Amino acid sequence: MTTVVFGEALVDDFVTEQVVGGAPFNVARHLAAFMAPQLMITCVGNDKNGGVVHGEFERFAMSEAGLQVDKMEETGRVVVERTVKGHRFVILPDQAYDYINPEQALAALESVDASTVYFGTLAQRCPRSRDTLYALLDASAANRFLDLNLRDGQYDERCVFHSLHAANVAKVNEEELQVLFRWYFDIHPSSPPLSGDEVRAACAALVQMFSLDGLIVTLGHRGSVYFGAEDEPLVHRDNPAPPYVIDTVGAGDAFAAIFLLGRARQWALDVTLARANEFAAAICAVPGAVPRDLGFYDKWATRWR
Repeated sequence: MTTVVFGEALVDDFVTEQVVGGAPFNVARHLAAFMAPQLMITCVGNDKNGGVVHGEFERFAMSEAGLQVDKMEETGRVVVERTVKGHRFVILPDQAYDYINPEQALAALESVDASTVYFGTLAQRCPRSRDTLYALLDASAANRFLDLNLRDGQYDERCVFHSLHAANVAKVNEEELQVLFRWYFDIHPSSPPLSGDEVRAACAALVQMFSLDGLIVTLGHRGSVYFGAEDEPLVHRDNPAPPYVIDTVGAGDAFAAIFLLGRARQWALDVTLARANEFAAAICAVPGAVPRDLGFYDKWATRWR
């Protein structure tokens, strides 16, 4: 059974280097590193950056059945600017991943036995890729995993609303949860603080509102919480802190990848969450969202065998 990953593969353009990224591509590369069957459906340009992305497909021995090349549009690029407050990320418009071809995507989907379709919101900002995504979802009986990944200026409430309705399981961080609270319960940052019971009740209401099987809320170094459709919330606060933190880029993508890996390998839910927390923490101790040394994965594969 294959995890189908849909969305952006792009290049983060720093002054001194270019780093391949995109939340879906990070997830797909992690899965590939653990030898989990996956199919990345994305689109790059016929340019130098497209070649860099292609090189990552080769480095991780990933199938290129879902890798499209657009001769008109450029490979996705994020310009990283250094400011006095840290890095500022400028997500450029009209990139190749905004134009994923539906016929090619459906052909790629038909080539595998899909168990899960992973998707987010950035690749839905333009009608072409958004329509392609929903064509894939309509064509497959696979489970749907939504990694919300809200990026400033790149989404609207309608996109989020339809995405949540399309999903079986959704993953959000605390900031994204606050956005959902504001939209659907009129709870604002300026509102009186919610008690723990009120937060749990609101999350349970989201599960019911969107007919989700589960809602995952990641809490950074404090772990994660899983809200199921009927059971009590499953809380994991055993998230080990890394010996040092280089950056937190990609921690959420790492969590999502291991959650999907656990589902594919039929780990118990509590085991899956614990391992996802642990791996996400470890990613914070290496530079970037995906380790440059593939040997990084060996100890985890051995430990979880």
